[in-house]
Amino acid sequence: MSDNYLTVIPTDPHWQPGKDAVDRAVTVLCGLLPDDDARRGLEAKWHDSVEVVSCGANLETVSCPHCGGGFALDRWAEAVSELYAEGFPTLMVSVPCCEVETSLNELVYDWPMGFARFRIEVLYPNRAWLSNEELASLTGALGHPLRQILIHV
Repeated sequence: MSDNYLTVIPTDPHWQPGKDAVDRAVTVLCGLLPDDDARRGLEAKWHDSVEVVSCGANLETVSCPHCGGGFALDRWAEAVSELYAEGFPTLMVSVPCCEVETSLNELVYDWPMGFARFRIEVLYPNRAWLSNEELASLTGALGHPLRQILIHV
């Protein structure tokens, strides 16, 4: 059986909100979910260090934000594994296409994903992407820009 999550993370991988901001954001997100089943799957999670927030099986390509060149998935996974093993002291990598140093969090992922010390996720959200307006409302409640990720594992 596979699982699906609707997840939102701060655009800054190191940023973490306070409990009051999370409570506001959870209230907003609950109002955007279609039913009680989806609301039961909602959870806010804080992490001591940066975590990979992968889109799971949805990931198709990774590319450079500077030149648009592709980053082979096996090479990308190797770079992530090396930094993960060190506890993500940095997210900076040199991209193979143009050899520019950039953050793993700034690479272009198809499907979106990222890195974070905080997330709000909904297991079985019974809906697809948040609209731009919905994401803006959630961003306002949390007090920090957000990125959304649909995870399929």
